[in-house]
Amino acid sequence: MRYAILGDIHGNLAAFQTVLRDIDIRGGFDKIWCLGDVVGYGPDPHECIELLRQYEHLCVAGNHDWAAIGNIDTLDFNPDAAQACRWTGQRLAEEDIDYLQSLSLILCEEDFTLVHGSPREPLWEYILSIEAAQDSFAYFGTAFCLVGHSHAPLVFECIDDVIVYKEFADGADLQLGENRLIINPGGVGQPRDGDPRASYAVYDTGTRVVYHRRVEYDIEATQKRMEEQGLPPRLILRLGYGW
Repeated sequence: MRYAILGDIHGNLAAFQTVLRDIDIRGGFDKIWCLGDVVGYGPDPHECIELLRQYEHLCVAGNHDWAAIGNIDTLDFNPDAAQACRWTGQRLAEEDIDYLQSLSLILCEEDFTLVHGSPREPLWEYILSIEAAQDSFAYFGTAFCLVGHSHAPLVFECIDDVIVYKEFADGADLQLGENRLIINPGGVGQPRDGDPRASYAVYDTGTRVVYHRRVEYDIEATQKRMEEQGLPPRLILRLGYGW
């Protein structure tokens, strides 16, 4: 089995479609594991949900997914994110709302726990430091945990109760072993690590390797769509900088 591991699509259809094509070129996939925030920020929330649902998949809820359907308030969002969230909610079809409403906060499949933020706080907590990772390892019982939310590709490994940060660069092949891991594949639709290319991972159960890949997509097409929809200029500009 090959699992496409996708996080933070954020309504960016051009990036999502390009990632799927890139995975097909590199050997394809059997199922998608989606780490939440299918919508929010980007100009095509309905289309992204529709495309995801065409594939066999698992998906957990992200904070933007729940905010768009009113499950959580946007008081903790910055003004641009809150504006985009309100706009997103107005563009969702009834079946989109039902789908987002059905999403679980945490899912387990094989040796993996899937969550958007962290296993301790699924919607809001960012795992960006060794300290945050240290706390999070106590909150999941599987060998490995897949997270999104930070939009940055990261790996934390627990070695004899010591947490080690590992680089998860483009082209990296992460061999799974006995040590527990927290893995972030980066953001499909809004990368935030200074690299504007869409970021994703693929897990091959045969080799027990998680492959991390980056792919260029038509950023200008997404930016033009965002301008047409009147989304905040800062959100439009940041796509070109990967931040």
